[in-house]
Amino acid sequence: MDSLTRKNLKTDKFAEEVGHTFEFLTSHRSETIRYGAIAAAILVLAGGYYYYSRYQAGVRADALTQALRIEDATVGAQQQPPLMSFPTADEREKARQKAYADLAAKYRGTQEGAIGGMYLGAAAADRGDIAAAEKLYKEVVDSAPATYASVASVALAGVYATDGKNDDAEKLLRKVVDNPTTFVSKEEATIHLAEVLSATKPAEARKLLEPLRSARSSVSRAAIAALGKIPDTAN
Repeated sequence: MDSLTRKNLKTDKFAEEVGHTFEFLTSHRSETIRYGAIAAAILVLAGGYYYYSRYQAGVRADALTQALRIEDATVGAQQQPPLMSFPTADEREKARQKAYADLAAKYRGTQEGAIGGMYLGAAAADRGDIAAAEKLYKEVVDSAPATYASVASVALAGVYATDGKNDDAEKLLRKVVDNPTTFVSKEEATIHLAEVLSATKPAEARKLLEPLRSARSSVSRAAIAALGKIPDTAN
């Protein structure tokens, strides 16, 4: 956390964009409920594109920039520089997977490697390969800088919850609550934790959420929404 502050990133915009992960997830909860924080990786990529397209420096940054260019690539159309072009969507996806796999493998422990790993985890979850998603997210949690590890932790907790591993999800989210970062605040992690606890420990979930009802707007809205989803009949 301390080694990757907004100042270290040289732009508040990057941290702000990645920090929007929580607000996006809570406002699109019905679309992300299956995998928890798949959108987290997408938002990290969006923030990364903003940052790296303006502050390219070094081999790792160049590798990430090239991977991110694939996100904007056209398919089946005449190449329109500077955009990349692929003959089919399948070819583009193969290139995308390889680019992020290379990032994750070559630059493990860095922010570039973390972005690669989170993309792969999101893609695995999206295709229903929960075991692979768990492994990929856990690799990021265990190796990435703290800010990125916190985003991966939220994603991994969502996958755990989807897989019925609520105890593992709870343990992981409690750690994030105790160790907030620029990208995942204590309030945000608390709401994710409460959502995991809502089915089995509704009283504790309410206790966590109630103080957040009057917090800053995005947190307040999310807390109220989460409170509204706790079953009244649960014990």
